[in-house]
Amino acid sequence: MRLLLLACLRAQTGNATTADRIQSHLHAAGHICVLKDVFRYESPTEIANLTSADKFDAALAIHLYKGGRLLQGSRIPFGIIFGGTDINEDIKCEEKRRIMGEVLREARFAVAFTMKMKELAAAEWPDTRKKIYVQTQGIKTTPSETFDWCRFLQNADIPTDRDNLHVFLLICGLRRVKDPLYLVDVFSDWHRKDPSVHLGIIGPAVDPLFTNEVKEKVKRAPGIHLLQEMPQDDLHAAMKRCFAVVNSSISEGMSAAILEAMDLDIPVLARNIPGNAAIIKHKDTGLLFSDPQNLPNFANRQLPSRTGSPEPARMGDALCHRSPEQCREVGAVDMPMDRQEKPLMKWDAH
Repeated sequence: MRLLLLACLRAQTGNATTADRIQSHLHAAGHICVLKDVFRYESPTEIANLTSADKFDAALAIHLYKGGRLLQGSRIPFGIIFGGTDINEDIKCEEKRRIMGEVLREARFAVAFTMKMKELAAAEWPDTRKKIYVQTQGIKTTPSETFDWCRFLQNADIPTDRDNLHVFLLICGLRRVKDPLYLVDVFSDWHRKDPSVHLGIIGPAVDPLFTNEVKEKVKRAPGIHLLQEMPQDDLHAAMKRCFAVVNSSISEGMSAAILEAMDLDIPVLARNIPGNAAIIKHKDTGLLFSDPQNLPNFANRQLPSRTGSPEPARMGDALCHRSPEQCREVGAVDMPMDRQEKPLMKWDAH
């Protein structure tokens, strides 16, 4: 089958990573899958011309609004993969909600990463419930063996003369829904009290205006470092060397960074929102926080094994040593191919 996959393909973003993995799985199953960036197209007519000229048999779109709107009235069958901001944020806009409802009704099937996301969509469009499947993301981490941690710290202006550094990484595209500024003041105050603590923010400048706002804030915040995006294998290697991965998002579909940290046996501290709570069992597979002011005490108390404290460290051990079964429960390893393809069978339903 020759498939078109529409997604936001901005480098180092969650949607681009998800699209690459889906393409790899479909290729492994014997299909041809062609990726196209949604920002290169403005109307369904352009996509209709593309699918006709390139003789696509079917299409997939990641994000019900950004990708799905381009498939309205499609002459070929298509499926939708919810992105996260479509169901959590775009649904609040009346015009986007109307378009997304029309797209979902036309789609042969839709895939949600979590049951919570399915329930949100089904509550808004009850007549589509039976076509929405829940499929967690497949994650595969590939940390570089040649990654230079010392050079990474130097490039981030983090002192390398301390034996006991505690570097937290916040991995996200710089846009408001990821809310990186939510943690800046807390971590900067923490750094003033304990200079070993640093927060590195890594990700592409998705929103240029907001990126400038972040840069200005970081300039005035000791212990906070804004880092350039990096290749995936280097990022995974940096995650392996950090103290913990943090998440500050206002809303999430299913955070790839959280799943990757779990796969790498790195502690996760995440904002308590539905998307994060769906994949983190508090004090078991990660820590969920609702108030950033409590984060330093929370982390020091619950992760003593990673600070060198002689205190009992069962919580830290639990967060740092998950079984493969625990990771599979939340999708933190690649899924079997038969499970990946199940929703695709619906293309042949009519």
